[in-house]
Amino acid sequence: MTEKIQQKLSDSKVARWSVLALVAFTMLTGYILTDVMSPLKPMLEEQLGWNSTEYGFFTSAYGWFNVFLFMLIIGGIILDKMGVRFTGVASCVLMIIGCGIKYWAISDAFSMEGELFGWKAQVMVAALGYALFGVGVETAGITVSKIIVRWFKGKEMALAMGLEMATARLGTAMALSITVPFATYFQSIAAPILLCLIMLCIGLITFLVFCVMDRKLDASAGVEEEEAEEPFRLKDILVIVTSKGFWLIALLCVLFYSAVFPFLKYATDLMVNKYAVDPELAGNIPAILPFGTILLTPFFGNLYDRKGKGATIMMYGALMLIGVHLLFTLPILNEWWFATIVMIVLGIAFSLVPSAMWPSVPKIIPEKQLGTAYAMIFWVQNIGLSMVPLLIGWILDTYCKVDNGTGKIAYDYTLPMAVFTGFGVLALFIAILLKREDKRKGYGLELPNIKG
Repeated sequence: MTEKIQQKLSDSKVARWSVLALVAFTMLTGYILTDVMSPLKPMLEEQLGWNSTEYGFFTSAYGWFNVFLFMLIIGGIILDKMGVRFTGVASCVLMIIGCGIKYWAISDAFSMEGELFGWKAQVMVAALGYALFGVGVETAGITVSKIIVRWFKGKEMALAMGLEMATARLGTAMALSITVPFATYFQSIAAPILLCLIMLCIGLITFLVFCVMDRKLDASAGVEEEEAEEPFRLKDILVIVTSKGFWLIALLCVLFYSAVFPFLKYATDLMVNKYAVDPELAGNIPAILPFGTILLTPFFGNLYDRKGKGATIMMYGALMLIGVHLLFTLPILNEWWFATIVMIVLGIAFSLVPSAMWPSVPKIIPEKQLGTAYAMIFWVQNIGLSMVPLLIGWILDTYCKVDNGTGKIAYDYTLPMAVFTGFGVLALFIAILLKREDKRKGYGLELPNIKG
């Protein structure tokens, strides 16, 4: 009876698209804070005395608790056991607390001197806040993914995921494009973080609206308050970890995202150092990437829904990623317009892979284990998101400092971009293996999502 009524609710276009709008906005507010510090790297160095290693250490904190304390996997288990409403609200609260700590660390109110755990106190406290925020936003991400699967399965699932990702990328674009002008206008590095704190509070409110809507729908259908279909069991994890297809998706995810998100953390600095773009305008070029995905990710998701070819789409995206980072590596055409064109191509690649990757997971893993499966993929992804920025920061400080004659800190980004190119090559290799595994196991990755 429950399944029948839930199917009826999911048949309502107004209901499912309203749900998508609410939860997508919540994720948008999270992604603004995720990248709000990226354009501020030069200002952090000049005004607060940070160096590239400290900036890389701070950026790597995003995945500390998720990776080393297994908080993402625990979050996935809680999601499968307690349901999307409880897990989503808890995630929003964690994001707000983490952002508050980060704001305090960067603001003028912070007065701690000396070191904390071997790092500058300000850097460490900001990193701890960012780490707590990382638990919240990543758990919110898997929660929203499960919400979309539940409401859109057998319908426009890849399009819905594409639209949600596009909304999240809008948050990234806002962070990259408005942060420096906002900080300059208010003459405070902390001002953009305070804006993010306010936005996160609004995001919590929108998710609470979703919860009310979701609860009323369940109540009208006579559904029990407990959302989980059955209690979490250890064998659910065993089903996931013994799937070769799952591990190929997870590896593709960590390699692809390690070549994109950590790159975005340094992209503004790359524009300043290699392409001589004004620091106040440099964030606008990386912002092209998420703006491009706003249109293209839903487009490719809709294509996957109707035509299939998911594994092939992921291969093409990885191939384009290699070309983009190789062009950024080579010492050619160090002009802002060339960097802009290359960034547009990266936006296309960044639309291709996620639009097919995330909707492919439910074809490999049963729905009742999706929360845990998404959590484990995000956990593997967070290993890259926490380690790669620190690696790039260390490379810049150790091998890439140059004297540009101005007295300001400058870097040669050739070696870091070569590292990102290597991630792209490995991602293409994994995508080829995934397509081969799909042929062997018949997951249906090349088949449309919309059932006739």
